[in-house]
Amino acid sequence: MFNDKILSCKDCGREFEFTASEQEFYAEKGFTNEPGRCPECRAARKAQTRNNGGGGYSRQPREMFPAICATCGKETTVPFQPSGDKPVYCRDCYQPRARNNW
Repeated sequence: MFNDKILSCKDCGREFEFTASEQEFYAEKGFTNEPGRCPECRAARKAQTRNNGGGGYSRQPREMFPAICATCGKETTVPFQPSGDKPVYCRDCYQPRARNNW
């Protein structure tokens, strides 16, 4: 059903073989596009995204807001603006509560 194909890498321009077994694997996974990079460039790109924190997307540091823990009264910071209508917990007091809810 599948035949080996010769493709051209969009990064380095070298030709590489897209084997029948690779094509079958792509079909099983539901991939509709052929690979655009040779195996070496794919590996290099994967290593680069892994070294840059993965995904290729950079995330801004999360804004943190000051709060007072409802259980122990300790000053803490949380990643949301406390509204005052619900209790806020420090990390130490929150974790046992979260485990009990799982």
